Amino acid sequence: MKYVDKVLEPGEQVLARGTLHWIIYVLPVIATTVGVLMLSSHDTAPIGGLLLFIAIPLWLHSWIERATTEIAVTSKRVIFKRGLIWRSTIEMNANKVESVNVAQSILGRLLDFGTITVRGTGTGIEPIRNIADPLLLRRAVNQ
Repeated sequence: MKYVDKVLEPGEQVLARGTLHWIIYVLPVIATTVGVLMLSSHDTAPIGGLLLFIAIPLWLHSWIERATTEIAVTSKRVIFKRGLIWRSTIEMNANKVESVNVAQSILGRLLDFGTITVRGTGTGIEPIRNIADPLLLRRAVNQ
C-alpha cells in the first residue's frame, strides 16, 4: 500500500497524483551508451567496462528514486514523500497554500516536466524537481 493511501483521513480524496519524469534516467542511459561504444574499441575497452560498472548503481538509484517518490494533492492537503529506507515527508494543508510555482526549461516544456514549489503561509515545500506533467498538479492544488 502506498504511503499516501495509508495517511488519508476519513472523507479525504486524492485529486491528483504526480510522479517523477523519465528524464531522471538520462544519466544512466548516457553512461551505458558511452560504455558500450567504448567497449567496441580495443583501446578504450577498460574505460567502457568501468562506465558500465558505474552505470549499474546509477540505474538502480534512478529506479528507486522514481519508485519511492509520491506526490499527491488531496481534498485537504498536499503530500510529498520520498525515500525507501530513509523517508522524508512534507504535508501542507490545502487551506494554507498561498501559491504554486512551476518552473520549466525549454526541454521541460517540450517533454512536459518541471519543478514545482508550493508556498504556504509561513512555510513552503522544497522545490520538487523533474515532476511529470507539473501543470496538472498545479491545477489540482489551485482547485
